[in-house]
Amino acid sequence: MKADHKQVTKLLNMAKGQIEGILKMVDEDRYCIDISNQLLATTAILKKTNKLVLSSHLQSCVKDTLTTEGAEKIDEILTILNKLN
Repeated sequence: MKADHKQVTKLLNMAKGQIEGILKMVDEDRYCIDISNQLLATTAILKKTNKLVLSSHLQSCVKDTLTTEGAEKIDEILTILNKLN
């Protein structure tokens, strides 16, 4: 994996902590909306992590195999991806 291991690990550990907290909330029979909000927050972290991994893959593994024109197309895609959440 070419992505920043430290950053990916940090984000995954954050998601792990949130999931553990959500499990505790479920065990405590907490309010559904509170649980749902925590699920959404965890999903956002996982989406951010996946974006980081995929962007790194495009910038390294894929880009290294392309011509100059192909590399420019990758940069265009990355620009669009960075505008998403």
